[in-house]
Amino acid sequence: MVDNTAVVWTNATSSHVFHRSLTYEPLQAVRAEGHYIYLNDGRKLLDGSSGAAVSCIGHGNKRVIAAILDQLQTVDYVHSGIFGNKAAEELANELTKTTNMARVIFVSGGSEAVETAIKLARQYHLENKQPERVNFIARQQSYHGNTLGALGLCSHKPRRIPYLPYFPSHFHHVSPCFAYHYKLADESDEAYVKRLADELEAKFQELGPHTVAAFFAETIVGATSGCTPAVPGYFKAMREVCDRHGVLFVLDEIMCGIGRTGKMHAWQWEDLSSPPDIQIVGKGLGGGYAALAAVLMSDKVVNAFLAGSGAFINGFTYQSHAVGCRAALEVLKVIKEDGLIEQCYQRGLFLEKLLKEQLSDHAHVGDIRHLFFVPVIVYAGTKGTVDGIHGDHILMAPPYTITEEELIFLVDTLKISIDVVFKSMHVLN
Repeated sequence: MVDNTAVVWTNATSSHVFHRSLTYEPLQAVRAEGHYIYLNDGRKLLDGSSGAAVSCIGHGNKRVIAAILDQLQTVDYVHSGIFGNKAAEELANELTKTTNMARVIFVSGGSEAVETAIKLARQYHLENKQPERVNFIARQQSYHGNTLGALGLCSHKPRRIPYLPYFPSHFHHVSPCFAYHYKLADESDEAYVKRLADELEAKFQELGPHTVAAFFAETIVGATSGCTPAVPGYFKAMREVCDRHGVLFVLDEIMCGIGRTGKMHAWQWEDLSSPPDIQIVGKGLGGGYAALAAVLMSDKVVNAFLAGSGAFINGFTYQSHAVGCRAALEVLKVIKEDGLIEQCYQRGLFLEKLLKEQLSDHAHVGDIRHLFFVPVIVYAGTKGTVDGIHGDHILMAPPYTITEEELIFLVDTLKISIDVVFKSMHVLN
């Protein structure tokens, strides 16, 4: 008889926190400093993924801590329905300067930001007297967040399955730009882009172009397929399809933005004549020092509201939180003044070189992708890298401040870990 009872650690029931898994307690961090996380049992771990691509300037930065303390002593929290605050204004100024966007909404995390972007796109069309625009198109193998609206928009099958009855029929999906798995052997980049653009156009025609509100895409796909950049020309072609039909073009850079690709915004690598209509950033924006994300919008979007109702029907308790905005403002200053975007880019090239030297001919490694600056902590992809069901990936997104010596250690340890895992699987089989 097979015993299917879960193996429970002896301390699994000692916590009153409802952790992500109830079969064991997570490792207990007692200190985080620089690029390391220290555990209660005396071990220290190199943070090779910045948590979930969050801690972009490392842990315990004294400048950011001082800025947070200063903000707490001036304005800690005020309700954004009545009050503004200097930290939010200055942070909005910095972000709009780097994007040529018009205005910004600050929220507490990426899922809130995606929900906000969905509602912003919907109300934009209402302001333009086009209430029939109710459909949203995203891509298969995408991830946009964990709240119901964001989960409905995205196509992360393992996270969606329990909640399928709650997703409206207004969310639709087209193929991803995932050349490693889906570009045909004899297909050029140009032909692949045309095929995907034709597919998006066909989806518009199927739904009725006048019913589509927005197209959402991660500029570089993170959690579902593991650092997947588009082929050259893809986003320009998608933008052209959207513009042709008056559909908002929305880029989700929650994981890949704020300098992680070697430019402040990942879309700045693309051949776009103008910024997206709406852009979403998070994670590295607060650098782990505050729970913060942002929705940036173009003049086109803002002007529709100014000419219409003049108000966005949306709001969160911690919107434009002064302490969160001040933390993010200081993170951006550190990134800029310490030259960390260029350093991130150079460290990324070095990491790519190390990975290819160590793992390019490994029997169990299919592809090494570089655009993210990507015992050791790494971000393990849930099953389903290829199609939502099959395939796995490991994503590395170290702090921009990591040293070359630490990257060597990171890759050496990763190779050993992969070898040990597959050797164990072979023995078990």
